[in-house]
Amino acid sequence: MDAKLRPKTATSAEQIHHGRVEMAPLAGPDHRLFVDLDVCAAGECKECVVRCSYPFHPTGLNNGIISVAELASYYLVCRRCEEPHCVNACPRDALEQQEDKDRMLVRHTMRCISCRSCSHACPYGTIYPELVPQLASNCDFCLGRREHPEEPLCVSTCPYGALRLEPGDMELDENTFLVGNCLIVHSTHWNRDRA
Repeated sequence: MDAKLRPKTATSAEQIHHGRVEMAPLAGPDHRLFVDLDVCAAGECKECVVRCSYPFHPTGLNNGIISVAELASYYLVCRRCEEPHCVNACPRDALEQQEDKDRMLVRHTMRCISCRSCSHACPYGTIYPELVPQLASNCDFCLGRREHPEEPLCVSTCPYGALRLEPGDMELDENTFLVGNCLIVHSTHWNRDRA
């Protein structure tokens, strides 16, 4: 893999998707997956049709981008309530609020039964039911498999332009954020200080 594409701090997909995301990510020239959650939430697509090249997804479930959208939602959209109704509603203790990560949510996929109780319990509607699949297909951001300048399959198969590769040191506007060391997300962000 080209050294220019490699993140400065290696972060595995497992670490990213199980809540161990770097809360103070490093900017750098490496290319990261850019996801526009506002496009995803606009209602254009009723079901994500993005394809993925990761070879180890469960049979027939090649939708790793769902895990990226879930992570981005927990990182940027979730209100991080002091008394989290979503966590309390889960019958299997699959949802956890991490105190050491500013109350960021993490869903333990091996405990989750996809009942969507968390989604129904959230008073703000920030846990999207379509992001709570029973079988998880994590995204590995094509780290170690991406050949410059080839873009990941997800980018070329998103019909609405919600995905692309961008340099990690790009200028970020008010609603664009680094999420961990592999992801850039555009989302109209709820800000506790302005609420």
